[in-house]
Order: sequence, then C-alpha cells, then structure tokens
Amino acid sequence: MKTFTQLVDECLQHIQELFPWDLAEKLENGKPLIIDVREPYEFDAMHIEGSINVPRGILESACEFDYEETVPELAKARDKEVIIVCRSGRRSALAALVMQMMGYGNVLSLKTGLRGWNEFEQPMLDKDGKTVDIDDADEYFTAKLKPEQLSKNL
Repeated sequence: MKTFTQLVDECLQHIQELFPWDLAEKLENGKPLIIDVREPYEFDAMHIEGSINVPRGILESACEFDYEETVPELAKARDKEVIIVCRSGRRSALAALVMQMMGYGNVLSLKTGLRGWNEFEQPMLDKDGKTVDIDDADEYFTAKLKPEQLSKNL
C-alpha cells in the first residue's frame, strides 16, 4: 500500500513542474490554459484570474467530449500549454500525470500550488472577482487539522 505522499512522489518523476515566478512570467507573455483542480468551494474562495475550475474528481471526463462534465476548452487543448494548479501542488501533480496519459503533450503542474503563488505575492480573485488580501489567503491556506486527523492518534 502506498501513502498519498508516496503516490505523489512517484508522479513527480514523470511530470514537469514550474514555480510560481515561472507561471507569472508565462502570464505576462501569453495566455496558458490554467486548470484549477481544487473543489468548487476552494475555487470560489480564491483563484488565479482566468483559470478554469475542473475538480480532480471529474477531470478525466472533463478532458473528453460526450460527457456531461466535458469542458470544451480543455477537451480541445491536447496540443496547447496547460498549467494545472491546486492548493499545494500535490493534486495538480496527480492530475498532470493523468492528463499526460490522456494525450496532453504540454501539461505542467504548479510546484508549491496556490500557497506558493500567494507567498510570491501574486494576485488571486474570489468568486465575485474581488482581489483577495494576501494575509487572508495565507490564513486560508494554513492547515487546520482536527486532532482525530493526525497520524499520531492512530
């Protein structure tokens, strides 16, 4: 049995990542397709302007035509640069590997995720299009584990 961390570590051997400053530069020079694989409530709280929310749970069907979850812009993007983002860079690593297996030739995962994006002091918007305060984002991204969620309690 593999842990989540082990699974992600294996994925990282097969995908390309970029740092927040690399993504900022790409956004200055063009418009890569940014796919945010977090859950809708996370996306609504804050996201990179212009990104598309495709939760990890429906990613595979969103990448294909003929499904209720199909995201046409994503389904047509197999030959385009696609940047996958999540909170920390773990879900996006898994998503990037799956998309490569599905024929996406230029897919990258944002290393450090949106936490790193925020630490690099890059802007994010909430569901109403308002800029999210960097300190508020930092608080949002701080883990709030309950005691029963900790491994030391096993």
